[in-house]
Amino acid sequence: MVAGIPVNYDEALVGNYTLPDLLARDAKTWNEKRRAEIVRLFEENEYGRSPGRPAGMTFEVFDKGTIALGGKGIRRQVRVHFSADKSMDLLLYVPAGATKPVPFLLNLSFSANSNTVDDPGVREGEVWGPDKKKIPASQGRKFGKIDVVRLLEAGFGFGTIYYGDIDPDFAGGLEYGVRADYPKPGPDEWGTIAAWAWGLSRAMDYLETDKSVDAKRVAILGVSRLGKTVMWAGAHDTRFALVIASCSGEGGAALSRRNYGETIAHLTAPSRYPYQFCANYGKFAEHVDRLPVDAHMLVALMAPRPVLLQTGDKDFWSDPKGEFLAAVAAGPVYKLLGKQGLDTDQMPAAGSGIFHTIGYYMHDGGHGTIPADWDQYLKFLEMHLKPLP
Repeated sequence: MVAGIPVNYDEALVGNYTLPDLLARDAKTWNEKRRAEIVRLFEENEYGRSPGRPAGMTFEVFDKGTIALGGKGIRRQVRVHFSADKSMDLLLYVPAGATKPVPFLLNLSFSANSNTVDDPGVREGEVWGPDKKKIPASQGRKFGKIDVVRLLEAGFGFGTIYYGDIDPDFAGGLEYGVRADYPKPGPDEWGTIAAWAWGLSRAMDYLETDKSVDAKRVAILGVSRLGKTVMWAGAHDTRFALVIASCSGEGGAALSRRNYGETIAHLTAPSRYPYQFCANYGKFAEHVDRLPVDAHMLVALMAPRPVLLQTGDKDFWSDPKGEFLAAVAAGPVYKLLGKQGLDTDQMPAAGSGIFHTIGYYMHDGGHGTIPADWDQYLKFLEMHLKPLP
């Protein structure tokens, strides 16, 4: 039981279901009509409607280019001002020897930039602490640091932003983040996942102005609820060239109609995460068959761009098989657009992935990203966003 709601981990009890039809008979219909219809359905029924770029947004580049990471990278730090009192810090690196704009991986992090990268030159940020107040990042929860040098040596740039700079991750947080600047209460009002995705798009707005970055080759990465976020960001904003979603599960890449692991009922229970979605999503907690979308449609919205679904074979809560089946069901749209889906209905064993335009990989273990997953991320990035020679 989670939040008083039973959890099923028995495949025999998954039940029968029918997925909503993608209704794409040819590429023209998909590109000109069906894709936009599906985006609207997700906005209305799951994530909520997001505003566009703020009219007065500005970029304050307070670190204009400093040699860092033992001479391997050039560091820039940018404060993206959404409004007079709302901003986020973007930290980015490009390879020190790069002579052309580089492909780029943008990471959405659970912690401040100063906690995400091992670089004493990064401005210490703030994170949300107890009592809905910001505290210095050094006093906050620590997560694993990312090996930026490895990406730089492979010819990729790297950037990271703290999701809490955009919107806080707690119930009752609406008044503290960017959503407070757009008061429009309603059943399709955007939740925090849509807000975090919006923040990624605002980072992309900056990257399009940075001549060291190839803005046509920007990938995004997120884990768990931030895996859900990058899936929606990539679906909603086609400027992102590639998505790596780690353990995104329910509300991300896992099929909602499978009664396995976390369900919409668990996500939207009052004591858990209803604030991450629009209010309409909760209507389907007990009637998932009435939800007009499902995760295969979210994966399909990435087409023809590459998407890697990474999970763990023991992360039953996130339903690895549900993510695999969503990727399989999205395959026809990729095929329509001349790209390769998974092209199999046989789920690969842990440690053995499929790396087509749709990729799927499970590590041996549970929820989250482990160091060895970065081998697969880099492989997928090199396959699809190969650095220029």
